[in-house]
Amino acid sequence: MGIVAIVGRPNVGKSTLFNRLIQRREAIVDAVSGVTRDRHYGKTDWNGREFTLIDTGGYVRGSDDVFEEEIDKQVELAIDEADVILFMVDVESGITGMDEEVANLLRKIEKPVFLVVNKVDNNKRAEDAVEFYGLGLGEYFTIASTNGSGTGDLLDAVVEALPDGEEQEERELPRFAVVGRPNAGKSSFINALLGEDRYIVTDIAGTTRDSIDTTYNRFGFEFNLVDTAGIRKKSKVKEDLEFYSVMRSIRAIEHCDVCILLVDATRGFDGQVQNIFWLAQRNHKGIVILVNKWDLVEKDNQSVKNFEKAIKKEIEPFTDVPIIFISVLNKQRIYKAIETAVEVYKNRTKRIKTSKLNEILLPVIQNYPPPAYKGKYVKIKYIMQLPTSYPQFAFFCNLPQYVKEPYKRYLENKLREEFDFTGVPITIYMRKK
Repeated sequence: MGIVAIVGRPNVGKSTLFNRLIQRREAIVDAVSGVTRDRHYGKTDWNGREFTLIDTGGYVRGSDDVFEEEIDKQVELAIDEADVILFMVDVESGITGMDEEVANLLRKIEKPVFLVVNKVDNNKRAEDAVEFYGLGLGEYFTIASTNGSGTGDLLDAVVEALPDGEEQEERELPRFAVVGRPNAGKSSFINALLGEDRYIVTDIAGTTRDSIDTTYNRFGFEFNLVDTAGIRKKSKVKEDLEFYSVMRSIRAIEHCDVCILLVDATRGFDGQVQNIFWLAQRNHKGIVILVNKWDLVEKDNQSVKNFEKAIKKEIEPFTDVPIIFISVLNKQRIYKAIETAVEVYKNRTKRIKTSKLNEILLPVIQNYPPPAYKGKYVKIKYIMQLPTSYPQFAFFCNLPQYVKEPYKRYLENKLREEFDFTGVPITIYMRKK
């Protein structure tokens, strides 16, 4: 597929156009400039031709903002990656010094560049757009990204300029969401895996605002890695932007297959991290816990065991979860972390034959049947796995209402012992035969 990057200075409407073209509100849009920080990817199609869109942060030179240097690097990477560039400007403010900076950058590259004048929603503004000839990039397209006016002509030209490529069959890839508190090292973890600075990393908590997908292919297994904004307590969420970021992260958890939960070893497995863990568990996601910054902790030969024990105490009764101690900075055990996540995904999608389930579990149940209740005995006759996206099992018996939680936990533990469901929540239903 061809790749189209949307670039320009801050607050000209890049994310609004991006959302309109992919027909989803993926990128956060706000009146505050500099909301988009990372490159943000989405797919769209026009006249039967599918292509990838990249939304970028606003390009600024010489700013005091700690993020700007990183954003500029991201914009330059997007330009390098793209086949076609949409350079967006704003008719309301006319040509600015920052527009000229971007134009200077774009004139040096040998790729199709389309000058897109945004916010042109009446004839007067269409006349004002003439001044953009002054940027020396030739013809321009006038659009209004909020209502889509003029985007048809622009897309016709974009599709025409894209290189020819073979159509690839669309596959739904597994999604691994990297989640955790702000500043736990989520973006650094993904950058270390990819071997490139795909995401902006700073010491400031809350750098990542959108949830962003990256396709990753390793160990003979292809999947989408999703970087998310850090989730913090509701009382700490002060601004609208951060509220939307947290909501996107929660949505990323809801729509993923495996949650890779990063824990800052220097802060421990605190209440907020536990909330994220239980959110993933309630949504029946596969879970891998990564204890990051392990290189910063004073250790003895019992440290790993004690830390692991403390985490397992907090996540009872669902303790069958892999815990890996890593250092993203030193790239310690980061590939083991991904291998483990792949194993957890396989466990989550595992299907066990009904005959095997009954052959192995019915003798176990006969040796230790459910306790009698009010003089009545429960007889479990038959077991099957339900055809769902995560492991659910139905146990058919004569008196399902008399089987209590402790015995269901016993059955769950036996399932885990016999069939390896490490990292995956299991649901058990007792059903009337």
